Amino acid sequence: MPTPPPLFPDYLLWVWFGLTALSVAYVAWDLFTRTPEMKVMKWGWVLVMLYTGPVGLLIYWFSCREPSPGTHEQFIAPLWKQAVGSTIHCAAGDATGIIVAAVITGFFSLRMGVDIWLEYAAGFAFGLLIFQALFMKDMMGVSYGEALRSSFLPEWMSMNAMMAGMLPTMVILMTRDMRAMQATSPWFWAAMSAATLVGVVVAYPVNYWLVKNKLKHGMGTERALGHGGAPLPEAPATAHAGHDMAMMGMAGMSHGEPAATLAPAPAAAHSGHNMAAMPGMDMGDAAQVSGLRKAVVTLLTLLMLAAGYYLADRYGDLSMRPGEAMGDMPGMPMPGHRM
Repeated sequence: MPTPPPLFPDYLLWVWFGLTALSVAYVAWDLFTRTPEMKVMKWGWVLVMLYTGPVGLLIYWFSCREPSPGTHEQFIAPLWKQAVGSTIHCAAGDATGIIVAAVITGFFSLRMGVDIWLEYAAGFAFGLLIFQALFMKDMMGVSYGEALRSSFLPEWMSMNAMMAGMLPTMVILMTRDMRAMQATSPWFWAAMSAATLVGVVVAYPVNYWLVKNKLKHGMGTERALGHGGAPLPEAPATAHAGHDMAMMGMAGMSHGEPAATLAPAPAAAHSGHNMAAMPGMDMGDAAQVSGLRKAVVTLLTLLMLAAGYYLADRYGDLSMRPGEAMGDMPGMPMPGHRM
């Protein structure tokens, strides 16, 4: 059977890549020059921009970009924006691990049915070991091992939802056009962009629940948590008021004022400039979520992943390999391959 035409002309693919490059450049410039996002999230946003292009730029513009100086904490305080931050953090780790694994496994010509689970394992490992435990341990104020333990279940839930969206999208697009299985083809990167966008949409409700129940952090700001995400040091209670103002930028202090009545730092002068004002950053009540509720939501994410696998198997071909001619493949002919 003849190969069907691509979903859209090649030139539109290059337009997408051009817009993606501009989106990455703008978001990187904005984050590292004016928007006081946490350091780990700065890099997370840049990574996600590579995969989501102008769509990611729109998400960034309405959920994270500081509209005017000194307003970032108040701007990102709504829960839905906190959940966006959590989802972007998830995508930066999980989707990056999945895409890197897809590039590597493509050289071994593994069957798609095997490849997707290696990508799942790589995405979970990269998200948990690097983006969650390693990058967030300072903000959480715990050791790497403790951060790993506390992050395991929320990261697994989020990873299941992310893969539930990415898996069928990748398999269906690659089944339709096997060029998308080769990392040397622009169609591979187009398929990964589409898969990441779908994954972000599917993972958002799960991350919303995780942030609402304080099992994951949300969007943050370096003015409240420091440039690396660690808590800012507190001024000594006995320090001279003028010295504290110069070194810490703290306002409203006077000589001999007790520590209990010290005024907050300017980072707290605006509404929401501390962790308590940003509901997604205060994870102190995570233990209040019952084990039963966690188990139910975990099961739901596994069912989402199973549904994604079903769609991939139903509308795609899990037996295909990169570079394999259709005539060498078992089973019925699939669209997108020459017979």
